[in-house]
Amino acid sequence: MINEDFTSIFDLIKTFPNEQTCIEHLEILRWNGQVISPFDSNSKVYKCKNNKYRCKNSGKYFNVKTDTLFDNTKIELQKWFLAIWIITSRKEGISSLQLGRDLNITQKSAWFMIQRIRNCFRIDIDNKSDDKAKDLEPNDLTYRFQNSK
Repeated sequence: MINEDFTSIFDLIKTFPNEQTCIEHLEILRWNGQVISPFDSNSKVYKCKNNKYRCKNSGKYFNVKTDTLFDNTKIELQKWFLAIWIITSRKEGISSLQLGRDLNITQKSAWFMIQRIRNCFRIDIDNKSDDKAKDLEPNDLTYRFQNSK
């Protein structure tokens, strides 16, 4: 996620205390100061209020979560960051019931998060990474979520 290893959940919460801090961190990771539209990479981008942007060519609005594993969810980014840390730091994995209790969300939401995180980081059910995922940095939140239906 950031160029440091977190040794505890406390460190993660201290680094990302609120939603805005998480958004700013993702913007740096994803765009590094140069916002690019996910709809047209050559288009001019306008900054709007509430952390939204507008693509000039397509006229569509987007934010830093668009086309990522965080897209189309109402779950706070801090909870996503915590879930990613919990899932990737445990060898044995975690059940959706336990993750739901840990994050104070429903079991259904926890299951949804686990599925997206496993898909994004290419973690199979046995919690083993495939060959392609060996070269990936497990704490990098910028990997795009590919919905495989």
